[in-house]
Amino acid sequence: MKPSSYDIPLHDIKPLMEVPDSSFMVLMVISTVIVILLVGGLYLLYRFMKDRKTVNLRKVHYKTLKKINFSDPKKAAYDITEYGRMFADDSERLSEAYNNLVSRLEHYKYKRVVEAIDDESLSYYKIYLGMIDV
Repeated sequence: MKPSSYDIPLHDIKPLMEVPDSSFMVLMVISTVIVILLVGGLYLLYRFMKDRKTVNLRKVHYKTLKKINFSDPKKAAYDITEYGRMFADDSERLSEAYNNLVSRLEHYKYKRVVEAIDDESLSYYKIYLGMIDV
């Protein structure tokens, strides 16, 4: 028999080694990071859109104060007291003006039948509106 080239023993070449394949794990980690980033971005977008739609209560109260109907003086006095209270704590001057206005309007609150609000109380009301910063 003739020795063939396949039968020659190889002494200096090592046999093939099995290489571990971790590409699936790398794919899963990258996919998880992308999903987390997308969910976080969508959450931040949702919060941004939600915060844009919040109602500024100070603006609402100021608009209500400006639109008070003085045809019913009793209701007007109660409304001015209720909606003006939000701005009373802004400064010392505003607190003083609010307390002065409320003391003038007390005459119109606690009686069954009241006359129209006098001009002096209306001028205090207009001054108070002019002092408010929204």
